[in-house]
Amino acid sequence: MNYRPLGRTGVQVSQLCFGTMSFGGDADEAASAEMFKATRDVGINFFDTADQYNQGRSEEILGKLARGARQDLVIATKCFNPTGPDLNAKGNSRRHLTRALEASLKRLQTDRVEILYLHMHDALTPVDEAMRALEDMVRAGKVLYPALSNWAAWQMQQALGVQEANGWARLQAMQPMYNLVKRQAEVEILPMAAANEMSVFPYSPAGAGLLSGKYLEKNSQGRLVTNKMYTARYGEPWMHEVAEKFGAFCKQRGMHPVSAAVAWVAAHPAVTAPIIGARSVQQLQASLDSLNIEMSRALWQEMAALSRTPPPATDRLEEQKKL
Repeated sequence: MNYRPLGRTGVQVSQLCFGTMSFGGDADEAASAEMFKATRDVGINFFDTADQYNQGRSEEILGKLARGARQDLVIATKCFNPTGPDLNAKGNSRRHLTRALEASLKRLQTDRVEILYLHMHDALTPVDEAMRALEDMVRAGKVLYPALSNWAAWQMQQALGVQEANGWARLQAMQPMYNLVKRQAEVEILPMAAANEMSVFPYSPAGAGLLSGKYLEKNSQGRLVTNKMYTARYGEPWMHEVAEKFGAFCKQRGMHPVSAAVAWVAAHPAVTAPIIGARSVQQLQASLDSLNIEMSRALWQEMAALSRTPPPATDRLEEQKKL
């Protein structure tokens, strides 16, 4: 296992982050414990969760498992999504964020989290108000490093500007969706992160299982079939065509498609560590095996060619092709 810098903090995180969205949902406590041990055995020290994952059960289980090794771990959680029926129990208001963090710390059985992401951009809350809330948490020692997830590049740059103008703790990490069929992050998010020395921890490197190839089989079951959000996210025919080509490509080269998908995301120069997840140790192994793939620039480009390259921010792709 290699370790990489977390933004400009001096903290080192493993080249893979384990996402615990399945804890308390698709994975019961026993399965969660098995996966936690497997990730620790290979040297993963970085774990990701959120207050919305299985109504807080993910945080509870991770907190229980982390108790004996808390000082060795980097833990990230997120808030934004509704935590109750009240009108104000959501969003990025200081009122909600402070309450949500206290609840997360209690579930995680810890006095602080290394990273707190604002899970989504909130159109109702001014950016300076949300950043001030993060600053208060940092000064209280309950959050060490502020971060954002699912924000546009311009929104994150705006947030950085607010922090720098006020002398507040700056954003150190971002969490975008990024995989072979979801490459929009390449246009502005990843370059913006590199320019600001922010860490990038992409989620869904295997496209919620699309790139595993299992959905090419008839009567296949999984999130892309049963969950409307994932069905819509990965429902375009061309994405399934890419998955089929990718599967054939990997078979020809003797690679597991999930291992290759994770390794492809990890090899982008702006990426610090992909977030991997699983329902069981058996399913987890393919993601861990990504560590054994030597992703050369040539191999990365071959895989990229199987998918659609998003146009540059100026949308002048025809000129880019001439260079």
